[in-house]
Amino acid sequence: MKLSVRIFSPCKSVLLLTASMLLFSSFNASAEFMQKGKIIAGSDLTFFPYEYMENNQPAGFDVELLNGLAEVIGRKAENIDTRFPNLITGLQGGRFDILNSSMYITAERVKVIDMIPYLKSGESILALKGSDYQPKRAEDFCGHKIGSMGATSWLQQLRKLSDEYCVKNGLKPIMLSEYTTDPQTTQALLAHAVEAQITDAAVARGAVEKLGNRIVISSDTLLYPVLNGFGVKKGNSEVKQAITDAIATFSKTEKYAALLKKYHFQPPTAEDISTLMPTP
Repeated sequence: MKLSVRIFSPCKSVLLLTASMLLFSSFNASAEFMQKGKIIAGSDLTFFPYEYMENNQPAGFDVELLNGLAEVIGRKAENIDTRFPNLITGLQGGRFDILNSSMYITAERVKVIDMIPYLKSGESILALKGSDYQPKRAEDFCGHKIGSMGATSWLQQLRKLSDEYCVKNGLKPIMLSEYTTDPQTTQALLAHAVEAQITDAAVARGAVEKLGNRIVISSDTLLYPVLNGFGVKKGNSEVKQAITDAIATFSKTEKYAALLKKYHFQPPTAEDISTLMPTP
């Protein structure tokens, strides 16, 4: 994945960050965050390379990004490890200020929470290396047992595909097996409990890097392009605006450019947001 990055001088970057922190200090006093000086984030810390645990500390792109945004705002980020299906209810119940868990922005989700885009992503397919079954696209799932982490946006798309494509064309339906975490899904693939796994493209790359020659990315194009976003409780406009403004400021720094380069990620373009951002 190629990334075009504008390089800023360290001095300009430091001056910009310092100025932005002063700008946010007065505004931040009225923001409806849960704790003084903190941003409490709900994260499923099992999703390498976005968010995961390393040496008993949260790590990954989303964690580093939120740390950068918190620095701009003048706060400290704290990620609370929570399984993915419980994140939205936890946000609605007041456990977190935001959701920071590489959450895809979907029409269903923006009906119940506000979402702020910060990344463009999509899915890839993992298969066992050397297996006769090497699906290239979702349509190849018909009649096969496919593993996925639960509560993901693509599950609904696959169920629809199974009904409207597989069955209507005289093919067997897709057999979906859901697991609590993405690593558990990969273990199911390695144990032959499922024939393939669908997951985020960056997560798929990370799994291949970790497991060497045991699995491969069998898909050759990005499935279901989508925006990743932070989640904010409906009505909490102060926190939403604070995070939105922090992204705008942090994205102009050298630190942000280095973070994207480190993880080989791409920020969404204005066209991506216009095309992929759903409305409630």
